Amino acid sequence: MRHLIVRRKPGETCRGILAAGPFRIPCALGRSGTTIGKREGDGATPVATMALVELWHRGGRMARPKSRLAIRRIRPGVDGWCDAPDHPAYNRPVRLPFAASAETLAREDRLYDVVIVLDYNYRRRARGLGSAIFFHVAEPGHPPTAGCIAIAPADMRKLAPFLSGRTTITVKR
Repeated sequence: MRHLIVRRKPGETCRGILAAGPFRIPCALGRSGTTIGKREGDGATPVATMALVELWHRGGRMARPKSRLAIRRIRPGVDGWCDAPDHPAYNRPVRLPFAASAETLAREDRLYDVVIVLDYNYRRRARGLGSAIFFHVAEPGHPPTAGCIAIAPADMRKLAPFLSGRTTITVKR
């Protein structure tokens, strides 16, 4: 699958529909909706076209998905993601404990049981323009995210085998 498209669900700010080939999948978006002017901590999902970089998986909680993306195992207490704009590791994976602000990838709430890193402010970083923009598993009912795109675990299992490093995801206005 080469291209995924996310559009906001009519009348809803924080929910969308992900079009993936013949599939139409409900998804959660950022608590502030979508934005073309993404900033760190704004709670918005960026309006952008983003490449899928790699898939991270937390073993023992959800079956390891089949995928053509590179897969990394999340190690509890070890793997984190730097969200401190002034740190050189901003918007990069880091080893915990970490001196600057960092999010743990081994979350208790299961959102990151499967998480795909999106190339938003990742390969070419600008401080303060957003970090940890992921495509991950949603909570039941698809409540808003902190700026990511999230789908149900069953939908992630169904979609993951079709995803590769050549896949992009576009969030429309």
